Amino acid sequence: MHTTEQLREVAERAARTAGAELRHVFRGEMSVDSKRDLHDLVTEHDRAAEQTILQVLRDESEEWTVIGEEYGEQGPASDTVWYVDPIDGTSNFAQGIAFFCVSVGVEVAGELAAGAVFDPMADLMFSADEHGAYLDGRPLRTPQARPHGHGNLITGYPTARDLEVEGPAALADLGRCIEAFSSVRRTGSGALTIAHVAAGWTDVALGTSVSPWDVAAAALVLERAGGRYEPLWFGRDPGDSPAHLAPGFVARSPGAEYPVFERVVDGIRERRAS
Repeated sequence: MHTTEQLREVAERAARTAGAELRHVFRGEMSVDSKRDLHDLVTEHDRAAEQTILQVLRDESEEWTVIGEEYGEQGPASDTVWYVDPIDGTSNFAQGIAFFCVSVGVEVAGELAAGAVFDPMADLMFSADEHGAYLDGRPLRTPQARPHGHGNLITGYPTARDLEVEGPAALADLGRCIEAFSSVRRTGSGALTIAHVAAGWTDVALGTSVSPWDVAAAALVLERAGGRYEPLWFGRDPGDSPAHLAPGFVARSPGAEYPVFERVVDGIRERRAS
């Protein structure tokens, strides 16, 4: 049995090893394909980085289950399940924008236990275990949010799929947020965005189209740092499913309660539940 500190060290090592490879090839020639649509890109480096992470995990234990974005579920059935996103923010990576990360999180018996989010271009390692959250090995605590009217929001909403499902209401809600916040940013990496909330570099974040490998590690970092990760289930009955399996999220700094934003989130919930 590994302790959560040991699992965190493995997650950091896997993320850093893959990240070093990505830093080396960033802004070089690469083959870019699309998966579901033109908004969902993949490169040969996504696949290579996931293989690198898999090898680090296998070198530590052959008994773990690994669920990755590119290769799906691998390994035997186990209570220890790793969620791997080799490049969270592939569109940024493919287009030469230095906002992407490697995300490696692990749950044990259904509960998040440890994780790492590595920004290879800024050389920043966010990580967490049962004892706390860390930035480059130092304890990380999320500061209080900025007050109403001065807060910052990062969101990918509305995505092309949001517009397809919700129509003009989604654009109207984006406009309300632009008016209500000091700044609204669309950064293109859910994991790194959540990590920025944990560090206090933005106050609140909204994601409406995520997978467990996108958010597992970052959600734990945020919660261990003292922030709050709220799942958005969009009308589905979650039962006892853990928050990182939800298709959407709100990530908050302490005290990040903004009336216009709350109404926007409520509206999204209502439209998706109908």
